[in-house]
Amino acid sequence: MKKLIWISLFIPFFGKAQFKIVNISTTNLLELRQDTWPINLQKITKATDTSYVLSFRTQEYTNAKIMKTLRFGSLEQLKYFQKGLSTLKTGNTGDVAEFRDYTIKRVDLNKKEGVWYTLTFDGGLTNFQQMEADQMIAAINKL
Repeated sequence: MKKLIWISLFIPFFGKAQFKIVNISTTNLLELRQDTWPINLQKITKATDTSYVLSFRTQEYTNAKIMKTLRFGSLEQLKYFQKGLSTLKTGNTGDVAEFRDYTIKRVDLNKKEGVWYTLTFDGGLTNFQQMEADQMIAAINKL
């Protein structure tokens, strides 16, 4: 009987150790597109950690809705992304900014369509125009 009482006293402590409450806050920094080909830049804040996420629907497959999430572990990594976009803005067609996990390529189609960028990450890719790149640069500059 004494053993049952001791066990019943310690069970709540063991059960409590199995659960961990984590406060997570997600802030939308920039929503470039919503409809068919969304691109979102978000800030994710946990108790002691802040990361940034660029999520987009891959344009490789038109019949599948596959979302990719490019995670930046720190503000410094996000600033490197911004520097890549800024450098490509002053570059020429075919210029590529290569990073460890992703690449950004500048493509000048013609004067009417302007400058486009192709972001390739983890088997997925998305395209965006200079105006959208400028919006990303401005949003990152505010941080």
